[in-house]
Amino acid sequence: MTDTALHATTETDRAPRARFWHQLSFWGLLPSWLLMGFALILPITIIAAVSVATRGAHGGFVWDFNLASYTQILFNEDWTRELEFTPQYLLIIARTFLLAGTTTLICLLFAVPVAYFISRQRPSRKAALVYLVTLPFWVSMILRVYAWMIILGKEGTLPRLLDAIGFPAGMSFMFNDGATLTAMVYTAMPLMVLPVFASIEKLDSTLIEASHDLYGNRWVTLRRVILPLTAPGIIAGAILVFVPALGAVLEPSLMGGGKQMMMGTLIQLQFGGARNWPFGSAIAMALMTVVMIVLIVTALRATRKEAMQ
Repeated sequence: MTDTALHATTETDRAPRARFWHQLSFWGLLPSWLLMGFALILPITIIAAVSVATRGAHGGFVWDFNLASYTQILFNEDWTRELEFTPQYLLIIARTFLLAGTTTLICLLFAVPVAYFISRQRPSRKAALVYLVTLPFWVSMILRVYAWMIILGKEGTLPRLLDAIGFPAGMSFMFNDGATLTAMVYTAMPLMVLPVFASIEKLDSTLIEASHDLYGNRWVTLRRVILPLTAPGIIAGAILVFVPALGAVLEPSLMGGGKQMMMGTLIQLQFGGARNWPFGSAIAMALMTVVMIVLIVTALRATRKEAMQ
């Protein structure tokens, strides 16, 4: 048999096998596609549809396509039914992004030294420290937030300690942006430490030694060696912290007392007491759009950087 005939026979034998594996991969992934469709795509589609509906007379919604809910984010109707600009929701959006960004930055400032310290320990101690970092995940978030309410409340641990050393009695650190930020940083810190730790652990220690041999101090080594080489873990941690912080509900509700609203509490209010489902859906879609833009820009930058390398 010639080489051409042998090659044709081999290709003929491979074709049914390739079709079999293609069909197997399709039907094997079908349950996951169905799960994603019912758990992710379908709810988003419903929210998008409700966002362009009309609010019912007694709550709920009526299927009537309009963009009034999106317009309400920026404008409000006066008594003559003319639109006038209102900044109240823009202030809530700005506060949300400010607190989420500050939470991400503070978590990053603490996570890098903590992750570096853990990565330089012996294996047994390293495993114990990683376990301690993940330990808060074993406790309900509500209990973790209530613990901070006990610490910062008027009769809490911190005010009593300050009272004992001479500060004015009856101080309370609750129901403000500082208390909300404290709880958000606490709940999000493990989400930043773990990705950064995974990146630093893979870092070649000889590169750090080479930096010191070239008379680079600790700041130069951190800025020129550690941070650039661990950028993927830092970006992953920032996304894991920033995105959930945008939709935070428990922290501003319990620690902030509902006085300084964020987008998560605003959405909850629209679906709850206000019974304005279309407006709540419009805010949720706007928040999701911003998150998607942030994720797409981050992915494009990472892809471009990898292509340049």
